[in-house]
Amino acid sequence: MREISYKSPLYIQLREVIRSKIEEEEYLPGTAIPSENQLMETYGLNRVSVRSALAALEFEGLLKSVKGKGVFVAGPKAKRNMDTLGGFHNTMRQSGGNTATRILSKTLRQAGPYYARLLEISPESTIWFIRRVENTAGEPVALEELYIPYSVVPGLEEVDIKLFSIYDIYQWNGIVLGEGHQTLRITRLPPMLAKHMDVPPEQAVMELSCTTRDRGGRVVEFSRSYVRNDKAEFVVHFRHTNPQLV
Repeated sequence: MREISYKSPLYIQLREVIRSKIEEEEYLPGTAIPSENQLMETYGLNRVSVRSALAALEFEGLLKSVKGKGVFVAGPKAKRNMDTLGGFHNTMRQSGGNTATRILSKTLRQAGPYYARLLEISPESTIWFIRRVENTAGEPVALEELYIPYSVVPGLEEVDIKLFSIYDIYQWNGIVLGEGHQTLRITRLPPMLAKHMDVPPEQAVMELSCTTRDRGGRVVEFSRSYVRNDKAEFVVHFRHTNPQLV
């Protein structure tokens, strides 16, 4: 068992002890770790140090606190490659497991100036607006918003988007995706959306925005995904192209 010394802040040492136990699978995903009182007694720490260590690991997404039940090891995060096209719905489908989609909205609306600029259409054009929550193991992971020109998929009202991916629908309509421009930032959700994501409004989430074009250069979609950092992570693949940088 790793010991606690006095060479660095005590809560940092306890944080790393618990992290090691998770990485070495002594604490398995979905199981409860020792209680605050047990950790205080085992490592000779006060409650402030123990709570600080647990809060830091929960912020990283390694632990999940459940009121009245204890602190549990979080399960593996869903991974999303940022160098490939495809929303979180597609990512969750491909990853398998116990996943489900909850549709919050699927409506036709006018583009307006802002989305007209993003979609490169007139402000009076009709677009599809879709808002949905992606769940895994019964918990929300991402809230996704899609803005699609009606002319791109005019038959979308007949398709059950809980069962089929938007990318399946594109394929059925002969749309071949070409390229996308993605941005990632940290933000906070308005209270209504935070409630759908089961997070407090003050908790930061990742926001991924993407403008997608087909092979002909036409904008076919603008998407915005709000992702819980304790449930998912983004992966970027790269390699050096300039040998002088190696």
